Amino acid sequence: MTEAEQKKKRKKTMVTVGKRKRAIARATVREGKGVVRVNSIPLDHISPRYRQMRIREALILAGDLAKSVDISVSVHGGGVWGQAEAARTAIANGLVNFHKNENLKNMYLEYDRSLLISDPRRTEPHKPSRSTAGPRRSKQQSKR
Repeated sequence: MTEAEQKKKRKKTMVTVGKRKRAIARATVREGKGVVRVNSIPLDHISPRYRQMRIREALILAGDLAKSVDISVSVHGGGVWGQAEAARTAIANGLVNFHKNENLKNMYLEYDRSLLISDPRRTEPHKPSRSTAGPRRSKQQSKR
């Protein structure tokens, strides 16, 4: 087989990243039938249902474009909500980059900017001498 034939045979894939707090999600988008898996679990089996709906927002807005691709997301770090937000961002970015569709990008930005842009906010590190209380906690002052 020549190199040109191998390139034709290979399916188009796109890998994107989404971040939220300490959670990092990597989404792999390939041509397919619309199957979405998060950490090898089908999207329909993710609970609680609100998390599932939050991730599904990007797919609903994309419509038929999302039904023509298979998406596999691997998420680690952070809590359950941070992971859901990171997965959502990775999926939306993957769909936009895979289809190179400006209308889809503008629709995502109008609906919710966090679909395409990862939230840069991070927790502040704890400071010495009050490490368990929090980074800015100080002793309560008495007025009298």
